[in-house]
Amino acid sequence: MTKIIAIANQKGGVGKTTTAINLATAMAAIHKKVLLTDADPQGNASTGLGILEKNRLPSLYELLTNSLFDSASIKKTLIPNLDIITSTKNLAASEIELVDVVDRENALKSILTKIKGYDYIFIDCPPALGLLTINSLVAADSVIVPLQCEFFALEGLSALTNTIETIKSGLNSSLKLEGVVLTMYDSRNTLSSLVEQDVRNHFKDKVYKTVIPRNVRVSEAPSHGKPVLVYDTACVGSQAYIGLAKEVIFNQ
Repeated sequence: MTKIIAIANQKGGVGKTTTAINLATAMAAIHKKVLLTDADPQGNASTGLGILEKNRLPSLYELLTNSLFDSASIKKTLIPNLDIITSTKNLAASEIELVDVVDRENALKSILTKIKGYDYIFIDCPPALGLLTINSLVAADSVIVPLQCEFFALEGLSALTNTIETIKSGLNSSLKLEGVVLTMYDSRNTLSSLVEQDVRNHFKDKVYKTVIPRNVRVSEAPSHGKPVLVYDTACVGSQAYIGLAKEVIFNQ
């Protein structure tokens, strides 16, 4: 049975797309069949997996606006076992175009339920709590929240947890918080350890033991259209995402 996991945080710059790309790649590396759905109009997950703009059609925008699944929307990546449904800038318009659609919150779910043959479907959500994120949470079984180790981290997280509870109460009663992953961790910085302590005190065992360090190779990889696990397998960032993938599997 396919497990659908949304990667979400309404705050930008927290390593959300980096986590989506590299967690999906790590899962594929340990022989899971994975589909990454790029639900962010910025299309960074598509870029980060080396899919050129001219090769992205049909994209998620066409699927949502046509309310019809097209198998041609699933694109192969350079990573074995990892496919992607891409995003283009047109996807931003779907926030408006879906407003008058009946059962608009279930538009993405109706598409993803038609897709078979994957162990995991990851959804890279946009950095906002709009209709695309709501669609992603309605379609998902659970949510992984990347959380940057910075002062305002918990403040932004409260809005997302409130949204998750709202979705659970009305649109997707089975939705759960899969876990919180600490990103951009700098062991030289006292603030990182203080944020980690606060988050672990608040969310207890929902916080993954694996933390994603601040690492230059992780930052460089997207500009080469590669996950860091392909760009530099041996770096600490790559090893952290492999560790995170194992935790996600074993915690189920």
